[in-house]
Amino acid sequence: MLLRLEGIRKHFGGVIALKNGNLSVDAGEVHLLLGENGAGKSTLMKIVAGMYQPDGGEIVWKGGKAGFRRPAEAARMGIAMVHQESLLAPHLSVAENIFLGREQRMPLGWVNRGRMLEAARRLIEEHRFPLHADWRVEKLSPAGKQLVEICRAIQHGSSLLIFDEPTSSLSETETQAVFRIVRMLRDRKMGVIYITHRLEELRSVGDRVTILRDGETVHSGPLEAITTQRIIQHMVGREIGAIYQRQPLEPGEELLRVEGLTRKPALEDISLSVRAGEIVGLAGLVGAGRTELCRALFGLDTVDAGTVKIAGRIVRVRSPREAVAEGVALIPEDRQKTGLATALPVGYNLTITDIGKVSRFGFFLDHAAEKRLAAEFASRLRIRCESPRQLAGRLSGGNQQKVVIAKWLVRGARVFLFDEPTRGIDVGAKTEVYEVMDELARSGAAILMVSSELAELLQVADRILVMRRGRVTGELPGRTTQEEVMRLATLHEGGATIAGEQE
Repeated sequence: MLLRLEGIRKHFGGVIALKNGNLSVDAGEVHLLLGENGAGKSTLMKIVAGMYQPDGGEIVWKGGKAGFRRPAEAARMGIAMVHQESLLAPHLSVAENIFLGREQRMPLGWVNRGRMLEAARRLIEEHRFPLHADWRVEKLSPAGKQLVEICRAIQHGSSLLIFDEPTSSLSETETQAVFRIVRMLRDRKMGVIYITHRLEELRSVGDRVTILRDGETVHSGPLEAITTQRIIQHMVGREIGAIYQRQPLEPGEELLRVEGLTRKPALEDISLSVRAGEIVGLAGLVGAGRTELCRALFGLDTVDAGTVKIAGRIVRVRSPREAVAEGVALIPEDRQKTGLATALPVGYNLTITDIGKVSRFGFFLDHAAEKRLAAEFASRLRIRCESPRQLAGRLSGGNQQKVVIAKWLVRGARVFLFDEPTRGIDVGAKTEVYEVMDELARSGAAILMVSSELAELLQVADRILVMRRGRVTGELPGRTTQEEVMRLATLHEGGATIAGEQE
């Protein structure tokens, strides 16, 4: 056994993050760590990696009691963590990042870059990674950056590698490559702890599973001995449908019509329509132009040609301000960077789209009105927060996403552009987001939804438009198959490399 955690406890001020964390990992095993946002997964792993120190409990590493006061100490003992957000030095090469902090030097102390470059090349070739040792890290795809961190762990002699949501921002081709790498590490008798929210990945990569809920371990055992439905019940603490299935509505008036929209080279002759009460999905591989379409409709990018109609009226949307004035809302892919002011209170985030409702004479903020409005919409969307004064960045991922949606409800938007609405949130929160979207549709909104999870589109969308290389290649009913979607998305096109340099 490599690692055993028993009764791990951790609190931050008055907030209990862990109250009974238990987990064990063997060499040559991929151990899945599951739980909703806020369940304590990342806190537990940061304790293992030396980023936090526990308030109680026992850590046993390779048969002896241990405690890591710093990440460097955990790394020396053979524990490495591949974070969801890359912690590499982007301006340095792949080889320099692999040896960062452990540079190979000449007798007089100068860094021996040639020796490091050659060692990195041998390592990359040995593991058949699609990397080049002299590539600059800032030019790599997200998957490529993860490979560099894996190379660092292998080069440093790590015995245990922790993956934190490794495929959350990867294409299907890149995801399959990550699975291959994880299985290769297992075959080399390394221990792997794999954190994920994507339940469809579990059977492809895991051996055993541990589930946390509210800071304590509620299940641990072989993956083959538990059903996906039972996993979900352990995670959320209640029975919940493993597959959310939306009941379609009779669509109303056409709220959005796009004709011949072109923005070279990303978009070419895009035409579509969305009616009140409809959720229309946008499917396609990475680079198909789905996000670019949302950006163009929201006025973030100018277009070369085409027309946009809102509720039957031709509009020219040249900026987000103009889009908002026409009743268009964007829920962006990266909610923390472009959807929220994470360092400001929930109440501010909820009312920022329509300050006129909570100000006097357009100059003075009415704090009482802001509090009332924030409380109303927090209740309406079931946003779990201590108060409207809590910082938005301290909410769970699912609650942050509901704040982003709620701010557009405050504004009274009718056309919603959802770009990857459930990325990085757990299964319980996903269902809540689906329910909010359904409520929007039932209230008469039109929704255009981008998602890289085909199962999600099949569950939620009334119709699915498939894009490839900036064009719409076909339309399918919501109750279609993943094979039909992929046929239109690829048209037998070959897959991309996992780590190739980006333009």
